[in-house]
Amino acid sequence: QVKLAESGGGSVQAGGSLRLACSVSGYMPRRVCMGWSRQTPGSGRLGIASIDFYDEPTYAVSVNGRFTISYVSANNTIYLQINNLLPEDTAIYSCAAKPPTPCGGSWGRVPLYGYWGQGTQVTVSS
Repeated sequence: QVKLAESGGGSVQAGGSLRLACSVSGYMPRRVCMGWSRQTPGSGRLGIASIDFYDEPTYAVSVNGRFTISYVSANNTIYLQINNLLPEDTAIYSCAAKPPTPCGGSWGRVPLYGYWGQGTQVTVSS
């Protein structure tokens, strides 16, 4: 069974950067979609980035150019580098995994992700 655990959240000023990490334990198959989503109070989870072993990463329009998702197999960790943070980026960020298929066109469909971390809070002040 796959288990995910996020770290790296915190409070930063607008324009700053953070690197979120998602440590993966358990067996992660090659045919898997890994992603990050975020949730603000009163809103549902929104997929913001995804990565797999077969294609280029995919990003939501709202974060494209500022966020970078990566996966380091040596330490089995999914990263989300966030640059030029904006107050509207304030949210709980969660990592997720969706075996047994690569991301494809369904990368943003949050309910399809079967494995989730507990989330980490990111707060951006202006």
